[in-house]
Amino acid sequence: MHLQFQGAARTVTGSMHILSVGGKTLLLDCGIFHGRRDEAWNRNSKFPFDPPSIDAVVLSHAHIDHSGNLPGLVRQGFRGPIYSTSATQSLCTVMLRDSAYIQERDAEFISKRHREKGLPPVEPLYNEQDVDETVPLFQGREYGKNFEIQEGVECRFEDAGHILGSAAVAFTLREGSRVVRLAFTGDLGRPNLPILRDPVFIGPPEGTDYLICESTYGGRFHSPVEEMEDQLLEPILRTYDRRGKIIIPAFSVGRTQEIVYLLHKMSSAGKIDHMPVFVDSPLSVNVTDVFRKHPECFDQEALAMINASVSSDPFGFERLKYVRTLEESKQLNDQPGPCIIIAASGMCEAGRIVHHLANGVGNPNNMVMIVGYQAENTLGKKLVMREPVVNILGEPHEVRSEVVVLNAFSAHADQNEILGYVQGFNAHRPKSIFLVHGDPDQEEKLAERLEGAGFGSVRMPVRGELAELN
Repeated sequence: MHLQFQGAARTVTGSMHILSVGGKTLLLDCGIFHGRRDEAWNRNSKFPFDPPSIDAVVLSHAHIDHSGNLPGLVRQGFRGPIYSTSATQSLCTVMLRDSAYIQERDAEFISKRHREKGLPPVEPLYNEQDVDETVPLFQGREYGKNFEIQEGVECRFEDAGHILGSAAVAFTLREGSRVVRLAFTGDLGRPNLPILRDPVFIGPPEGTDYLICESTYGGRFHSPVEEMEDQLLEPILRTYDRRGKIIIPAFSVGRTQEIVYLLHKMSSAGKIDHMPVFVDSPLSVNVTDVFRKHPECFDQEALAMINASVSSDPFGFERLKYVRTLEESKQLNDQPGPCIIIAASGMCEAGRIVHHLANGVGNPNNMVMIVGYQAENTLGKKLVMREPVVNILGEPHEVRSEVVVLNAFSAHADQNEILGYVQGFNAHRPKSIFLVHGDPDQEEKLAERLEGAGFGSVRMPVRGELAELN
């Protein structure tokens, strides 16, 4: 038995790990790598293995950096089952189609540039037909129930509390008389986040031999979740007073619904009932519909809101409008402030948010509100760093709007929350903990903290590294 780390190793995106057991090969996640265009294209278009050789995929959740290259895998010959929670299956059905649309539009854009330079056109990573062939391979499974992937490999999903349907994964692996227990946190959420249930500990009573643990914020500390509503309200009111627009880049899955949920609560309480809110993302609209169909993932507060006679929909209120068409999106350029515009993508690299930023960052009355992780070299990161001039759609734009970063909104556990989760393994400490899905500085700080708490053999694998499971 062995593990090989092929993605999210010493970096955050492109989650992909290979598990070999009993002559079979499983893939844990199959995400898209985000980074500089040429590097991303090479990493995403060329798998470090033969796709038909993969017997099955086990998917932790639907975020594109974990699921987004599944159609690429299918395009190159994979035909095995894809195991996920039922909510993840539902999300991927809409998200992968949206991703295919983006892949095709990006390929068209690059091919146009290539033609101008006398270069050959490029192909998309995958297209909608590839998604059509991927979706039937999904097999949804319930939380908390063991299921067999193949002879000698048993699996169980527990709620990771990160996004709708997210899961930590427990494996029981058998080769002859040998039994190895492996756990994978996926992306670990925070206790007490809005809408979703809290993370459920993945460790079995028998103990866990090896743990793959995310480390996105392994060296950082978030503001308390209880401060989320106040953090959101104060800058909204400040911008309202100067009649500005609040532009919020938000991931279509999870973050948009959290923001809308909190705005719903504040609107119901009369705190912002005067403020128009626009969700300008067709994917966010579709994803929100998926949220409504999976209340089994909701916490007690969200369920109570759904069941209340006052409002049966936590994702809608009187001043909220979901924008579907491109024409409606363009009309928001002329929408007077004050108003709130929530649009994807969350790192400001593509989608309608880019146009809203180009239209709005030059106005000092406006605000750009950052509510999620921003990877290096993205437009979102440059805004977080308060660069005075940023490049948007090929043109320089002076940033005169206020930029506010709300760190209470992270859906990733911070160092204390990761440590608290891992300490659940204290009774039977793993032989090795592998830290993934984190920049090197974050991994190193978390490793130091875990070692200080008595966990030995904390490893930070590089891409391609092999680990024997003894």
